[in-house]
Amino acid sequence: MGLYVAGEAPAMDRRVGEAIKAIGAEIDALRVPRLQGVVLGGGYGRGEGGVGDNALSNDLDFFAVTEEGASAAEIAAIGTALEPVSRRWTEQLGVDVDFAVRTPWRLRHDQARVMIQELIHGYFDVAGKKGAEMFKGIEVRPPSAFPWSEAVRLLVNRGVGLLLANERMQSSTLNSQPSTLSPFILRNINKCVLGAGDARLIARGGYLWKAEDRAAALGEPLYSAAVAWKFRPQKESVCSWDEAQAEWLKAVDEVMAAGRRTGAMRRTVYQAARWVWRRRTVGDLATFGYGAVVRILLKLAPVVRRRAPLPPSLRRDWEIFN
Repeated sequence: MGLYVAGEAPAMDRRVGEAIKAIGAEIDALRVPRLQGVVLGGGYGRGEGGVGDNALSNDLDFFAVTEEGASAAEIAAIGTALEPVSRRWTEQLGVDVDFAVRTPWRLRHDQARVMIQELIHGYFDVAGKKGAEMFKGIEVRPPSAFPWSEAVRLLVNRGVGLLLANERMQSSTLNSQPSTLSPFILRNINKCVLGAGDARLIARGGYLWKAEDRAAALGEPLYSAAVAWKFRPQKESVCSWDEAQAEWLKAVDEVMAAGRRTGAMRRTVYQAARWVWRRRTVGDLATFGYGAVVRILLKLAPVVRRRAPLPPSLRRDWEIFN
């Protein structure tokens, strides 16, 4: 297996390695105030990056960790300082090079989330302090212990992505056939299939770190095909939009049933207050008191089922609570 890329792709491994070495040198030279260090996370950080047509096919997801107690202005300044690096390397590599700026407090606060646990499970040091030092204080959890809300969050993100793909399909006649779907649509259909399967595993307490292990655990051909497509993207979709929709709706049914069965889907005063504070509105009384991502999923599911446009208010909810 490769270092950054799934499977055997030594030329792409070298390309990623050379790129992150150069990016790290650029960041170190900037001497950005209040920046502890930067690591590469995401698929390439876990050794599961994709390659298509002798080129990288996934975003490079970097995490920039601030010093403890960094202010909002200092956090924003770090993002501004890294923006030219992001633009330059996005153009050079042909994939998005993103920097997510996080405080140590935010990392600890979000330590139960899949994104953070996958980050500390698989990353590469890039600039400044090493991740082993920056991630002290974050509890390492087994993948089987992810909270039920993470399955809901995953379904929300993949459902929104599916609707955005549908908007692109409806806006152009060039996207009317599977052989002419744009890369954006292809990625979101594939990510929907993967997200639906991952959400079901999380809800069952059976999530696993490696995508190929998750495919074996699910034992479903479409999910396995989506994993293969993720590693080596093709110009044709792994399935139709309608098939991805069906996978997503099936996952919603299973995840919500698990939430009701285990008591994870419950109303609390804290969640009610959090919604009112963040949204400045009570919202739908039928879902009042549920967690924010649960409320969003309950509003999103009928929209996906009808293949309707994403309502602006729902998009706003998603942007605030994602």
